[in-house]
Amino acid sequence: MINIEKIKNGLVIDHIKAGQGIRIFNWLRLDKMPYTVAFITNANSKKYQKKDIIKIDNTLDINYDILGLIDPDITVTIIQNENISKKIELSLPEKVENVLICKNPRCITSTEKYTNHIFHLENRQNRTYRCDYCDEIISAKDFR
Repeated sequence: MINIEKIKNGLVIDHIKAGQGIRIFNWLRLDKMPYTVAFITNANSKKYQKKDIIKIDNTLDINYDILGLIDPDITVTIIQNENISKKIELSLPEKVENVLICKNPRCITSTEKYTNHIFHLENRQNRTYRCDYCDEIISAKDFR
């Protein structure tokens, strides 16, 4: 068993599908942060068999919609004074703006640089989104 210190004030991002934690770690640029971050891969999980966990000993302003887009099964626990103050269960967001990029070369977002890329959830099970401008369908898995 690996022993990692308690977090005084910060976040625990848990129930990340094994192998997906690196996407979140990189998206949050945690390698550039000046505070303690624990990145645990392939931890045992009753629900998923294996999971990744990220523990951050500091508070961050995180876009939970993007985390939900990466993995809607993630749980974020907010820690204050070494105690759990709040648990947030994520899901696929109904709408994302400037997160997914439309791949249709004829879409207005391809020709007008300052047009927002707006997508609405098309199919929850398939994790697909539809562009508000041209109806192009894109998968949430295409988020980088």
